[in-house]
Amino acid sequence: MEITSAQIKELRDQTGISVMQCKKALEEAGGDMEKALVILKKRRSEAAEKKSDRALGAGAVGVYVHNTNEVAATVVLASETDFVAKNPEFITLAREIALQVAGANPKYLSRESVPADSLVAAKAVFASEVEGKPEEMKEKILEGKLASYFRDQILLEQPFIKNPDTTIGDMVSGAIQKFGENISVVSFHRASVK
Repeated sequence: MEITSAQIKELRDQTGISVMQCKKALEEAGGDMEKALVILKKRRSEAAEKKSDRALGAGAVGVYVHNTNEVAATVVLASETDFVAKNPEFITLAREIALQVAGANPKYLSRESVPADSLVAAKAVFASEVEGKPEEMKEKILEGKLASYFRDQILLEQPFIKNPDTTIGDMVSGAIQKFGENISVVSFHRASVK
């Protein structure tokens, strides 16, 4: 099937991803826009994995202050180059993540940053809930309960406040795919009067 420039433009407008990546996704999907979107989302995590070991030397600080002036948040979002760090879309991403921090109040950045003693305590609580279940299912059920419990506490796993269909981690991976650089949330902080 012939892929038209109008189809490529429509997909690029929806995703912000390069023309070549959009064209390849549409070709692979046989011109089906929905399938092409799925293909691009799948490639998002692959792109993030390939670039994860690159050094971060630039970035932006995203700041959000709620209109009541009772809650504020800052996020340090790092990139490889100033070229990306100064891009308005990158700066907007940093601010959107700060909005998430202010609104959702995460405790941890990633699953790896959850302290071991917190994991042990949570496992102890949920262990009683899996008693009586088949032995081969206990570990899987326990893992599901732990994932659900920590999802709301881990920034990168939280659904984005403005679009619950995507997580903060997906947004960062999408930026990696779009800009072609390693991008990472380095730190975040939330302040509240209450």
